[in-house]
Amino acid sequence: MIRVREAREEDVGRIREIFLAVYGTDYPHRELYDELWLKRSVFTDDALILVAEDTESGRVVGTASVLFDFGAHSDLVGEFGRLAVHPDYRRMQVGKLLMDKRLEAIKNRLHVGLVVARTVHPYAQRISLAQRFIAMGFLPLKHFFRHRESFALLARYFGDALTLRRNNPRIIPEAYALANLVMSQPPLTPDFIVDEDSASYPSGGDYRLEQLQAEGYPALLRIERGRVRNREIFGPMRLDYGFFKLQARQTNYFLARSGTQVVGAVGYTMDPVEHTVRVFELIALADDVVRFLLGELERKCQEEMGIEYIEIDVSAYAPRMQRTLLELNFLPVAYVPAMVFYQVERLDIVKMVRLNKLQDLGPLGLTEPVQAVADVVMRGFSTCVIAPRMARAIKEVPLFHGMNTEQAIRLAGVCTVKNMRSGERLFAERDPTDRLYVVLQGQVAISGGPSPAIIGTIHTGETCGEVSLLSARPHSATAMAVSEIEVAELPRRDLEDLIRRRPDIGVIIYRNLAVGLGDKLLRSGEWKRDQERSETESVLP
Repeated sequence: MIRVREAREEDVGRIREIFLAVYGTDYPHRELYDELWLKRSVFTDDALILVAEDTESGRVVGTASVLFDFGAHSDLVGEFGRLAVHPDYRRMQVGKLLMDKRLEAIKNRLHVGLVVARTVHPYAQRISLAQRFIAMGFLPLKHFFRHRESFALLARYFGDALTLRRNNPRIIPEAYALANLVMSQPPLTPDFIVDEDSASYPSGGDYRLEQLQAEGYPALLRIERGRVRNREIFGPMRLDYGFFKLQARQTNYFLARSGTQVVGAVGYTMDPVEHTVRVFELIALADDVVRFLLGELERKCQEEMGIEYIEIDVSAYAPRMQRTLLELNFLPVAYVPAMVFYQVERLDIVKMVRLNKLQDLGPLGLTEPVQAVADVVMRGFSTCVIAPRMARAIKEVPLFHGMNTEQAIRLAGVCTVKNMRSGERLFAERDPTDRLYVVLQGQVAISGGPSPAIIGTIHTGETCGEVSLLSARPHSATAMAVSEIEVAELPRRDLEDLIRRRPDIGVIIYRNLAVGLGDKLLRSGEWKRDQERSETESVLP
């Protein structure tokens, strides 16, 4: 029989053995192998440590914890983490028993419970979903084990969490798909406003960057904006926790100075083993200081600190900050309602991530709800690679003619780019249509008729498939790569969603498609007349 109870001091060595058996010696969180750290965790009020015990043998066969200091003080957020079951006792419901006991123990202590679950297998995801946790996000390449792994973020609400939530967050369009997916899951209800108009924070100002020292601390405390007023970035630490505690938690701040005056700072924690940074506070006297600090931090992470993953929890009510981060290549990876307790209510956050080193995600074991979230998130990261290629093609592609930079980037962001070999089909006659193709490089031959013959050629910069896309009918011809080609695909669903939210872009798209279609029809007529003339000449004596 398996019994779950709170850990005692004598369990520390057994807990360490379980982590070694499950993760081996290369687990990045080395504190879990430190018996002194584990002993402190058993006695501290900041953590609940449970063990699963085989009552017949007295053997400790599993462990799990809740960390109550995951958010800032008074946030009432806890992480359900460190769940490990000895390999000898897997598939015996030990993980479920540990989860049940954790929920029973914390129901009066938390508003929000989070699970950061591994995705190399679905076990923790399944246990969490069975306990009414909701899939909130997908964190690509967040932690380093034997290689970088992605994680799923799930959440569950307790007590008055949703009653205290501030309604009607304002999010940028790029966060819409993820927010809508999350908020459509019971007991949540979509109530956000998509903000199309808010501009990002401006560049400018003559500022100098330096590391925070004790002498700069009082001057920084006197700045209210971003610290106690108009707070837009959140995390587990804050400047007013005290200089000593900040140092003890390995927390750093970059200061911005204008002459001798301190005008702002950005606070972050860095994990040198995992090459990750988490930004938790941004304080600034002026708008252009915001952009300066974020830009300089991003530059230093990439060029000097060797950081591969940067994470920021940004207020879902701050579209200017969301837009600024997006322009610095941060992308939404999670939407967590009521995550932060700020002043008198709970706020939603958009978790945004910048990956400085894009790489293959490796094999994933995802449950269906997590897969749906991962698909939305990774579509954005695909755009990180696609957008620069599309940006270079914008001047060459008639579909983008007449668009300003913002409109063109928005359209490029819903495209995917693929390479195709010579002779490979884009689509065949009578195939259902679900996307538009833009030829970025190479040529595509269009053929049709009872005895298939070439009826036209699509060149670099032109589109194909638009007739079927616009008419919602199957393709009337076959499109095949003449040589190796590069094409951008624009799925019908994404195009319709973009046009619904941005009719100004839709007007330009339809106009350009009509012009392009007219040009191709004229060219096709000329090509047909040339063919007929050639055939006539070949039969003349």
